Amino acid sequence: MSIHIEEFSPGETEAWDEFVDKSWNGTIFHTRRFLSYHPPDKFNDRSLIIKENSKWVGVFPATFKNGLISSHPGASYGGLVLNEPMSIRKTHLIVEALLDYIKEIKCHSVEMTLAPIIYQMSPCNYLDFVLMQNNFTYKKRELSAYIPVSPKPFQLYKQEARTAARKAKREGVTVKEGRSIEEFYHILEKNLGMRHNVKPTHTLDELLAIKELFPKRTSLFSSIYKKKQIAGLILFEANKRTILAFYISHLEEFQHLRPLNILFYHVIKWASKNHYKFLDLGTFTLDMEVNFGLGRFKESLGARGIFRDYLQSNI
Repeated sequence: MSIHIEEFSPGETEAWDEFVDKSWNGTIFHTRRFLSYHPPDKFNDRSLIIKENSKWVGVFPATFKNGLISSHPGASYGGLVLNEPMSIRKTHLIVEALLDYIKEIKCHSVEMTLAPIIYQMSPCNYLDFVLMQNNFTYKKRELSAYIPVSPKPFQLYKQEARTAARKAKREGVTVKEGRSIEEFYHILEKNLGMRHNVKPTHTLDELLAIKELFPKRTSLFSSIYKKKQIAGLILFEANKRTILAFYISHLEEFQHLRPLNILFYHVIKWASKNHYKFLDLGTFTLDMEVNFGLGRFKESLGARGIFRDYLQSNI
């Protein structure tokens, strides 16, 4: 068995994305198409292809800066993408070959942001184990909330969430798919600015660019009250198994109508109809500090926490 590493070149873009789409643990964030929304000079791309003889068996979307090679900063998830759940022996060989290559190109450290286990087609912790055996440590471990998709969301909801969703329906709140992203973005900006004094991760132009790149994998759902958009969420189809609620927001003055509870009810039903297994609601920790209010809300919808791991190693 011969494992070797090659640097990605732009001519391999189509092959790269095809590999990720068919892989065991790849997501939309690992694709060249997604990463292409960034200006080409924003990051020093050093993405790597892992081959067994001449066959692609893995990819690592990465950037290089000041001696550090890391998961691409322009993506939520990074780390190694593998074409199948490898044997423990082959996982060792792949990681060892990768680290040998990183040493050869004079990097002194490496960081990886691993996608949670729900993004794997079949759960396996071999990669995490082998990385730890090769002197990786946890930079941090955040908690991401996920919901196992069900055709009957109220079986997941706690009583308080069921009551809130029914209240929204009685008050005349409806849910629509495909409203204006621009209108939702104004809600998002206002909410994040008021609650956290921060701006959205993406600019409006970047979000529209992602929608244009992935028209079938980006969805907007909105809660509507008297023809007004009062809440919404933007979903990314991360892979065929899991969808990610990337942005969730509402107008504070309509919070009494509980627009998010009815919104998630419809989104979970939509996810079930479209054969997704999991809905990722994103993290409710920041630098390993828990936002208990946010965690409680996500738990009320039937969510539980799983790790989003950030690993690092000095070579």
